[in-house]
Amino acid sequence: MNYKELANTIIDNVGGKHNVSSMTHCATRLRFNLRDTSKAQTAVLENTDGVISINQKAGQYQVVIGPQVGKVYNEANQLIDDKQATHSIEEEDETSLFDKVFSTISAVFSPLLPALAGSGILRALILLATQTGLLSEESGTYAILTVASMTVFAFLPVLLAYTSALRFKVSPYISAIIGGALINPDFVALMGTEGPGATTSFLGVPVVLMNYSATVIPIIIAIFVYSYLEKWLNRVIPEGMQLVFVPLISLAVMVPLTMIVIGPLGAYGGMFVANIVTSLIEASGLIAGAVVGGGWNALVMLGVHWAVNPIMINNVATVGYDYIVPLTFATNFAMAGATFGVYLKAKNPKMKSYALSCVLTIAFAGITEPAIYGVAVKLKRPFAAAIIGGAVGGAVMGLMGVSSNAFVFGGLTTLPAFVGGNFTWALIGLSICFVLSAVLAYVFGFEEKREQVDLKVETA
Repeated sequence: MNYKELANTIIDNVGGKHNVSSMTHCATRLRFNLRDTSKAQTAVLENTDGVISINQKAGQYQVVIGPQVGKVYNEANQLIDDKQATHSIEEEDETSLFDKVFSTISAVFSPLLPALAGSGILRALILLATQTGLLSEESGTYAILTVASMTVFAFLPVLLAYTSALRFKVSPYISAIIGGALINPDFVALMGTEGPGATTSFLGVPVVLMNYSATVIPIIIAIFVYSYLEKWLNRVIPEGMQLVFVPLISLAVMVPLTMIVIGPLGAYGGMFVANIVTSLIEASGLIAGAVVGGGWNALVMLGVHWAVNPIMINNVATVGYDYIVPLTFATNFAMAGATFGVYLKAKNPKMKSYALSCVLTIAFAGITEPAIYGVAVKLKRPFAAAIIGGAVGGAVMGLMGVSSNAFVFGGLTTLPAFVGGNFTWALIGLSICFVLSAVLAYVFGFEEKREQVDLKVETA
């Protein structure tokens, strides 16, 4: 695939670079905020080799590419100069609050997904090695590999500060310092032996001390607030004095404000949401497993599954495990099974080839969009098969309390994430998802006469 040529085609057909207010990407799709969506040539893009489908959801114009989206994004980014590729918060006033929140979550977390996934799997492999006796917890090797796997979580406020700064268009370096202040050893030492909940004071104002090393919400809110402060300072401070006084005032205001107000509120808010989700799953794992296992593909299809990802990331970072991640595995394995059923049933060589490539994409990359849009949605009945299979297998996993110690995309290569989280029942549940969905897709059948002759096999 010629990524540069594909990027040119996409930019031209979303209305040109002047029509692009902002552009980000997630694991499989380019996400555009367009100034005028009527200028986008959707029909042309849907028939472009390398483009799986087009979605217009959550205030975004989404071009589904597949696992190669990062390479296409890099080429597309070269075609859009900074002024046209970015936009200020004020420019988004016409979009709904939900759209703004969703777009922000996507932009802040998507750059960190490879680091989070890689670190999570490394941690799972370390646990597997210690449980099988291949690695001693007393060894230097264990200590060094543990540092390698856990550093992303220890410094999460700094990393999120940087990506949030890129989203809110403020200094990423000042933002990183604000995030770093929350995990500065001198600040952490103020807790002493009392730990989180200890108090100190700042200019007579009491400060509740927290451990922010693996938190998500506080720093995102802090950089959001900082974005308004920096813009205001740039307006009121003469240009010749901005180099010194903008960062000076920003740090003097934002670091205490974050520690006194934003940090505790964000941390307690995050724990509150996480506790509600965890309590619901623990109260009725069977129902939660069926709903998430069967319905997650619908969220992926709409492109709004990003709204749930921070909850999973926060759980893994703070308590070391999460109950939702396994249920997303159930959905992925169900979609893989349904697509495999299509592969077995289809007579059209192109459909068989495309379906098999989608199964392999899910198995080794945990990416379902090519299967969803290229097989399940096109043929309809396989989508129903995936919903049923995911619901049944997810219900089993939820009932047995399967948990994951990493935030990863569900595939064969990421199964070590279940080590220590009822691994046997994870395998049983996922097997049910795959086999049941495959059988149902084969039995339900589909209308091959509606297949498109020019399926883009290379996009998977």
